[in-house]
Amino acid sequence: MTICLRDALAADLPIITEIYRDSVLNGTASYEILPPDEAEMALRFQAITGKGYPYLVAQDESGTILGYAYASAFRTRPAYRWLVEDSIYLAPQARGRGIGRMLLSALIDRTTALGFRQMAAVIGGASPASVALHAALGFEMVGRMQGTGYKHGAWLDTIFMQRELGEGRSTHPDLDCYPGSLFAG
Repeated sequence: MTICLRDALAADLPIITEIYRDSVLNGTASYEILPPDEAEMALRFQAITGKGYPYLVAQDESGTILGYAYASAFRTRPAYRWLVEDSIYLAPQARGRGIGRMLLSALIDRTTALGFRQMAAVIGGASPASVALHAALGFEMVGRMQGTGYKHGAWLDTIFMQRELGEGRSTHPDLDCYPGSLFAG
């Protein structure tokens, strides 16, 4: 089966919303309890893409969207501007097929090209599959917070992983600009 990665479009929001809904209701990657509706997902999509961050979908040859991934600000304070956080969500039938790896790899490439220096993964529920995926793509474990969320009748840990992008911290950035064209005004 051929998988194509492309930029997400507003027209993809119904299926993106459904994929996220399943993750909220049945998983621990998100600590949300009630899934947001399509209108809220549209606001979130616009907030991310409106600042120039990459937002990707994976689809099969029939056009079915199997997952999505995006990068966003880790924190909004200016000194964090070189650091992005990744988010990846897959439809149930797409899990374990290498699609998450394809999405994350493309996200790493895109954010590196935009000039970011670090990528963080905040892994809710300490998901072994997500930890393994990130480790396979060069992320290192940098921390674990215990009992940070309570969902599905259990206390959940959160794992932090990090990966350098491009020159990482080996050189000083140009402090007069932000990575890519983000936040340019």
